[in-house]
Amino acid sequence: MSDSNRTDFTNPSTFILLGIPGLEAAHIWIAIPFCAMYAIAVLGNFTILFIIKRDPSLHGPMFYFLCMLAVTDLVMSTSTVPKMLSIFWFNSREISFSACLTQMYFVHSVSGMESGILVAMAFDRYVAICNPLRHSTILKNSVVAKIGLAVVLRSGILALPYPFLVRRWPYCRTNIIPHFYCQHIAVVKLLACADICISSYYGLFDLLTVIGMDGFFIAVSYTLILRAIFHLPTKDARIKTFGTCISPLCAILALYIPDLFSSLMLRSGHNLPLHFLILITGVYHLVPPVLHPIIYRVRTKQIQGRLLQLFAYKKT
Repeated sequence: MSDSNRTDFTNPSTFILLGIPGLEAAHIWIAIPFCAMYAIAVLGNFTILFIIKRDPSLHGPMFYFLCMLAVTDLVMSTSTVPKMLSIFWFNSREISFSACLTQMYFVHSVSGMESGILVAMAFDRYVAICNPLRHSTILKNSVVAKIGLAVVLRSGILALPYPFLVRRWPYCRTNIIPHFYCQHIAVVKLLACADICISSYYGLFDLLTVIGMDGFFIAVSYTLILRAIFHLPTKDARIKTFGTCISPLCAILALYIPDLFSSLMLRSGHNLPLHFLILITGVYHLVPPVLHPIIYRVRTKQIQGRLLQLFAYKKT
């Protein structure tokens, strides 16, 4: 019986995404909050990009990095959510082999880019607070562009092995993926007739390299920032200076807390239902893109002021 159900193939032409196994009857209703969050993420991040592009006074390192973060948030959410909604609402479960590998690549590369941009933003705050007189000379536009290019190249190169490793393994069980997108681990588990240790070890190496290294640099930057703040002469100066760090800190927490929680659940939550783990992954892909524009709109006076001016102009 098992032999008759076994499918032997090397390169499947398509994969079948199940969405959230076990909650198929609730797919239509689950899609509603995800669609609302995606709309908020798209609107919020495009608003950030529009305001910064329109106002020359915002053309500085911090806002350039914020633009990069908004773009990565848009790419991250758009890489997975539209396909998820098409599964939930239109039962469009098929995805081609090439599209699956492309989606996998973008998810991993953009996730690393977000982390790298947060490191760049922490460095910007370090220079602005610890060496304010040289901020404009250290973080010139050319330097900001090079930092952005380095972040893109690092993440793009580290993500390249994922699709190449998945492509080279033989597929001999099924082409059904119990997920709403082509997650690396979910696809690799289909490869029962090959030793997939390389893929598993590389995934762990990539996670430790990106999160571990970036987390270390962020921690060092904010340690030096806090030390500089505590040496300021007055309490008002300390509070005002620390206030400039709140937005980047909140952005870091908005990315790393869901990422850490999702990673821990996926690796240690073996007794948890599969649908719960997949829901956690879906939330992780949408929480940072939703929260980042809200954080910077609320905490950054320049963006808040330009946004109020924009609405006031439309009313008149």
